[in-house]
Amino acid sequence: MSEIDDLINMIDGKMNSGVSRLKVGFSEDLQEGEKKEAYHHGRCDVGSPWATGTVGNCDAIDTDNQ
Repeated sequence: MSEIDDLINMIDGKMNSGVSRLKVGFSEDLQEGEKKEAYHHGRCDVGSPWATGTVGNCDAIDTDNQ
């Protein structure tokens, strides 16, 4: 039960510090007790092509609507 309480306290702490959105995941790639955080500005998903700037056609310009 302690691990669940620790998780709830971590989430409560983030919310109390002003974080409005969290994405919580679990991975077997990390060591037990290890955590990884990623922060970004905006509404894109962390790690998505839009958030990382790796979208293939991001330089395309829509000339029909100008």
